[in-house]
Amino acid sequence: MAAAPARDQDRADVTAGTDGRGRVDPDALIPRWVILLALFAINSLVEPIGIAQIIALLPLYLAKVGVDAAEIPRWVGLFTPLIFLFGLPLVPLWGVWADKYSRKAVIVRSAAVEAVVLAGVAASDAPWQLAASLLLIGLSLGNTGVMLSVLRETVPAGRLGTSIAIVGAAGPIGFAVGPALAALIVEGLDRSLSEVFVASSALMVAVTLALAVGMPEVRPVRPPTGRALALAYGALRGTLTDLPTRALFLLFGATFLAWQMTSAYLPLLVARIHGGGDGLVGAIGLVVGGGALVGAGATPLAGALSDRVGFRPMLGVSLLGAGAVLFVMPGAPSVLLLAAATTAYALMNGTARAMILALLSIEVSAERRSATLNLVYLPLYLASIVGPAIGALLVAAGTSLVYQAGGGLLMICGAIVARALVRGRFAASASRAS
Repeated sequence: MAAAPARDQDRADVTAGTDGRGRVDPDALIPRWVILLALFAINSLVEPIGIAQIIALLPLYLAKVGVDAAEIPRWVGLFTPLIFLFGLPLVPLWGVWADKYSRKAVIVRSAAVEAVVLAGVAASDAPWQLAASLLLIGLSLGNTGVMLSVLRETVPAGRLGTSIAIVGAAGPIGFAVGPALAALIVEGLDRSLSEVFVASSALMVAVTLALAVGMPEVRPVRPPTGRALALAYGALRGTLTDLPTRALFLLFGATFLAWQMTSAYLPLLVARIHGGGDGLVGAIGLVVGGGALVGAGATPLAGALSDRVGFRPMLGVSLLGAGAVLFVMPGAPSVLLLAAATTAYALMNGTARAMILALLSIEVSAERRSATLNLVYLPLYLASIVGPAIGALLVAAGTSLVYQAGGGLLMICGAIVARALVRGRFAASASRAS
């Protein structure tokens, strides 16, 4: 039944571009929402490439800029939070500024900042230079919620779910491509680590130009009025004081916390199993990139299955499964088995996040939905600061303890969801979630 309104919207988009005599303007043959979807999907694909390369190659890059081998695990834990720390206070404001002034400017700003950051990483020759470059990444935060808000207001209703799924899947694919692209540049083309980040910076420059030239401005129907700080505080307060939303945000944060505690040490697990030498970057790319790619592909499959069993049962099972795999991951005896474990973890962790986002879409009231979307990745930013710090403390007792702590956290969250299901706490909205 949704196909007819979608076709009507397509015709309306084209008719709006006629010259008044029924002749179609060639520039209007492609509906605006299609252009926006393509640009946002490309941006969401390319943006994580550089971030994934920083995470995957940080131990090797720290050695390159002069950090002693014995100090690298500690510096990994200290450097990783810099990716999000500086920009965290601005996250609630970017959504307000976008709606008040220009959504396009906020989105283009994010891409431009990452291009500069990656160029800075490529040029770093000392630990302080690398730290300064990573600190600037925080200024690129706050674009995902704005893109989702734009899609909600421009995509025909019958195609909204597919459009958001495309943009959502692009990010994990980018995380998978990043390490694989680094392996190709370093080992396939025999280039340096610095040139990996030069290439990624060039890709982000191209994305920035594409957004600046090709993205039309989309203004909200009712732009917010009042002081930006007051509006941002009101949106944050409304999100955090609603009990169901707060519970889902906490679960969302737990999935990111476990990931941030452990992901920085995955290259070290690979190096321990592989033994160093030739092929190490390729092994890191296989383990880190392969898992992220399968996680992206799992999202539509999880959605199809959850339509039969419900979002909440899928959430509980995926949290328990992700935690169990993470708990045993350090014991993998080979790179291939570690890659299999990483793939299973990415699949189940990605499923848990997809279920949480689906639940948010049905739990949050229409009048608060945009504000919530703009804050949806706030748990990621918080976890990206707290998680590596916890990992840096635990790694002194061994890398395995970091993975056991992260896995235990997810299993506890899964048990809480399962207990709530057994007690019937989720029954009230089960019909809406399945």
